[in-house]
Amino acid sequence: MTLRLRLLLAFAFLSVVTAVAVAGAGYVRARDAIVQRAQDNAVIETTTRIEQLYPLPARPPDALALERIAGKVSGREGSALAQANGVSAGSMDSSVITPELRSLVSAGRVGWQRVPYGGGVWLVVGMQMRVSGGGSSGIEVYVLRPFTSEIQVVGELARNAWLIGGAGLVLALAMGFLAARGVLRPVRDLRMAAWRLGQGDLTARVPVRGRDELASVATTFNSTAASLEHHVGELRRMEADARRFVADVSHELRTPLAAMTAVTDVLDAETAALPGVAGQAARLVNRETQNLTRLVNDLIEVTRFDSGTAALALDDVDVAEVVSRTLRMRGFEVTATLPSGVRARLDPRRLDVIVANLVGNALRHGAPPVSVRLSVVESSLVIEVADSGPGLPEDVLPHVFARFYKADSARGRSEGSGLGLAIAWENARLHGGTLIAANRPGGGALFTLRLPLEGER
Repeated sequence: MTLRLRLLLAFAFLSVVTAVAVAGAGYVRARDAIVQRAQDNAVIETTTRIEQLYPLPARPPDALALERIAGKVSGREGSALAQANGVSAGSMDSSVITPELRSLVSAGRVGWQRVPYGGGVWLVVGMQMRVSGGGSSGIEVYVLRPFTSEIQVVGELARNAWLIGGAGLVLALAMGFLAARGVLRPVRDLRMAAWRLGQGDLTARVPVRGRDELASVATTFNSTAASLEHHVGELRRMEADARRFVADVSHELRTPLAAMTAVTDVLDAETAALPGVAGQAARLVNRETQNLTRLVNDLIEVTRFDSGTAALALDDVDVAEVVSRTLRMRGFEVTATLPSGVRARLDPRRLDVIVANLVGNALRHGAPPVSVRLSVVESSLVIEVADSGPGLPEDVLPHVFARFYKADSARGRSEGSGLGLAIAWENARLHGGTLIAANRPGGGALFTLRLPLEGER
C-alpha cells in the first residue's frame, strides 16, 4: 500500500469517525427532544381537554356520556375512546391499546406509548378522570394522535446527518489528497535524487522547501551527497594516479628489461660452461628476469583494461587450430578434445592468452591429467579446462579472478603474479563472454569460457 493511499485512508477514517460522532450525537439529541416535546404537548393537550369536562355528573356514566367525552377529547386529527364499567364509546380502535398501557392507566397514572397504526406511527395517551374530591371516577380515556409529522422531522434530521457526513468525507478526501501531494512531493524528489545517486550521478541534489522535518531530511541528504561526491572524486583521482603510476613504471621498465633479457639469454646459453655456483646464479637470474618481464607485460595489459584502451582485433578463425597452437607452442601436456570445423569471429591473440592462462593455472595448481574440451552450445563457443586436483576451496571461488589474489599466501613469486586469471576474465568480458570457475562433482577445478560465435555484441 502506497503512502499516498495510506494518507487518504487515514483522512477518510478520521472524517467518518468525526462525522458519525458529531452528526450522530446531534441527531440523537434532536430526535429525543422532538419526540419528548411532542409527547409532552400531546399529554398536556389531552389533560386540558379532559379538565374542560369537569365537573362530572354525579350519576354513573352511560354510553351516551362516554361518547360525548370521547368526542370532546379526540381533537381534529385524532380519535378517542372512553370506557367505564365495561362500557366503551368513541371512534378509536381499542386494539392499539397495549396491556402495558392499560395497566399503567388502571393504576391511576398518565401513560403514553408510540404504536404502529395505519401504516404510520401514532401516539396513544391514556389517563383516568377524577371526581371533584380527587378520587377515581372509573372513567378511562384514551386518545390516539398521529405522530407522522414528528417522524418526518426525525427522518429529515437523519438525512441531514448523512449528507453532512458525506460532505465531510468528500472534504476530508480532498484535504487528504492535497496534504498527501504536499508531503509526498519532497519524498518523490528524494527518491529520484537517491536513484540518480545510485546510478552514479554524484551531482544529484534535492530542492529544500520550507523549514519542516522533510526540509531537514533534504538538507541532510544534500550534505551527504556533497560529501560523497568529494570523497569519490578524491578516490577516483587517487585511483587514476595509481593507474598512471603503474603504467608509467611498467613502460619505463620495459627498456631495461629488454636489455636484461638479452644478457640473461646469453648467460643461459653459457650456464653449462660455468662452474656450479655461478651456473646456478645465472639460471636464477634468467628465470627471475623472465618472471619480471611477464609481470611487467601483465601490468601493462591490466592498465589497458582499466583505461578502456584495450580493443579487439577480430578475425574469422578456426578455434580448434588456435587452441592447438597455444598448447603446442607452450608445450602443455593435456588431453584435448578439439573438434574441427568450429569457426568463430574473435581475437585470436586474446583467445591464446585466455587458454594459456587457464591451462597453465591448471598444470601449476591442479593435478594431471588436465583436459581441454571445445564445444558449441546454442549460439556460444564453450571451452572447458578441467584438472584432477583437489579443486578450489569454497572461500577461494568468489575471489579466483581477483587481481593479485593467491589462494596459498605461502607460494613464492615465481609461481605467478596473481594476474593471469584476472587478465583471462577481462579478455572474456571484452569479447562479450563469460569465464566461470567451479568444482567438478568428481573432484578437480573446472573453468568454463563462453564466447559468442559472432564476436563482440
